[in-house]
Amino acid sequence: MCGISGIVCRKTTISSEQDIRKMNDAIEHRGPDGEGIFCHQNVALGHRRLAILDLSELGAQPMHWKELYTIVFNGEVYNYIEIREVLLKEGYVFQSESDTEVILAAYDFWGKECVTRFNGMWSFALLDKKKNLLFCSRDRFGIKPFYYTLSEEEFRFGSEIKQLVEEAPVINLPVALDFIISGIEEATDETFFKGVVKLTPGHNLLFDLTENTYQIESFYNLPDQNGEVKETDSIGNYISLLEQSVQLRMRSDVRVGTCLSGGLDSSTVAALASKNYNYQEQFYAIHAKSEEAATDESAYATLVSDHLNLNLKTVVPGYQDFESNMNEVVYTQEEPFGSPSVFMQYFVFKEARKNNCIVMLDGQGGDETLLGYERYYPALIRSLPWIERPKALLNSKKNSRLSMLEAIKYMLYFGNYKSRLNRVKRRAKFIRPVYLENYKSEALKKVSESYSDIRKMQKMELTRSQLPHLLRYEDKNSMKHSVEARLPFIDYRVVEFALNMETEAKIHDGWTKYVLRKGMSGLLPKEVVWRKNKLGFNAPENLWLEKHAVEMEKVIRESVILNAIADLSQLDLSQLDKRMRWRIYNLAKWESAYNVQMD
Repeated sequence: MCGISGIVCRKTTISSEQDIRKMNDAIEHRGPDGEGIFCHQNVALGHRRLAILDLSELGAQPMHWKELYTIVFNGEVYNYIEIREVLLKEGYVFQSESDTEVILAAYDFWGKECVTRFNGMWSFALLDKKKNLLFCSRDRFGIKPFYYTLSEEEFRFGSEIKQLVEEAPVINLPVALDFIISGIEEATDETFFKGVVKLTPGHNLLFDLTENTYQIESFYNLPDQNGEVKETDSIGNYISLLEQSVQLRMRSDVRVGTCLSGGLDSSTVAALASKNYNYQEQFYAIHAKSEEAATDESAYATLVSDHLNLNLKTVVPGYQDFESNMNEVVYTQEEPFGSPSVFMQYFVFKEARKNNCIVMLDGQGGDETLLGYERYYPALIRSLPWIERPKALLNSKKNSRLSMLEAIKYMLYFGNYKSRLNRVKRRAKFIRPVYLENYKSEALKKVSESYSDIRKMQKMELTRSQLPHLLRYEDKNSMKHSVEARLPFIDYRVVEFALNMETEAKIHDGWTKYVLRKGMSGLLPKEVVWRKNKLGFNAPENLWLEKHAVEMEKVIRESVILNAIADLSQLDLSQLDKRMRWRIYNLAKWESAYNVQMD
């Protein structure tokens, strides 16, 4: 796990070592264990190292292969041992115990198709001197970031946006309006910064160094869901696959711990990981306790910890922590984010580093793959024939957090684009008419259209509307503290199996994530397995935002961007719902953190 930097000069044959070093210095937190620079003709590559596998100098980067290839790589290929065994039989010889060297040999043997054999998370750039090509790739789900910019003079890429932006970057207004009005993040490959783009997950970027042009190719798409795996076959097979995923993600030469909210997903990861933890010390778990009773899950985390005999470390972030770390967290996230809950995750990873847990497992992806959010249940009902809907609605009252009336409201509202568009516009009536009246959201439209089919909706949430922004939070927060986060639920085999289970295995009589609940019965306390109240490191938003109200109003009214796109003189912040209030405040803080300008 590391950070990468790169520059391709398109009009000169000399790459600047000074420029690449500056890019590298901007992400020192991603790799405190070493750095490396490599310049070749018009290409410069940089790397910051967080040593996880093969802690010796043999694992340092940029790494070279027979003077043919040079790579800078961020992430982990968890099945590197298995791939290495295949390559050894083909006559390959290895100098290190690192997965980076395996990538180089795999590319030499399979070419760009090598990425289809990787089980892991990655973003890398591999310089192929033989073909005069820069081969870049990002993992199937975009767990690891890859940002880039293109001008007539240069192609630049990096692990973070701050490596790429100038002193006064320009706001990408359509992205910002989507965020303010609809609360949408990460729905496209564009960022909040004009000109800074993300490489699409599951894609390769091939830069031809002779022609100074590039093309982007897909190597992975979520397969069509056929629902052919029956409920009776799904439980044991799913848990077995998930356990294999956890075991792969335990491979490390440094201490491994886990994030533990007390919810089903993080508790499952803790149970499967601690069962396979072969060291003498107790398995570490880090929990963030909310100081607000309504969002406090610490009792569940303690219950799980006692049941599994974990070494539980608990942090209790208070308002002063929230306030004093505001600027740091906003700068760390690089783009606006929709909820203060990001702060809780930030403090979890800070505590992990304090306890020398350099690798942390987390339960991200369990909800999206197993239909764990409340909104999935009414979407499922909407997918059913009319004759089956009444019974399903009755079950929502029995085993779902939603009442029957709430389920009906979801069904009527979420699947209707015009209805949702009009509603979000009414909530954002402080936006100036020139922007609001012309506002149309392709992202909101696609999300709404997917709602009529539970499978389409699940695919949308995995690829655009839900998982991507959670992965962004995870990467930024963990790497800020030089910690590698690993996500067992997003092993591509686990995801594909979950998608191919019949819906009844995922939502059963109103119970969400049914296959996981059944599979973990006996391994976890029943109070956790059959919980209905879902939180997941929720921040005490009501308490914090109430105390922060005066400061929020001051920051909002001083924002140049908000004054340009909104009539703040007509804005009464107290009349906005807390999420809208947070979004415009967060945008203003981001504007200040990066000195963002209007175009």
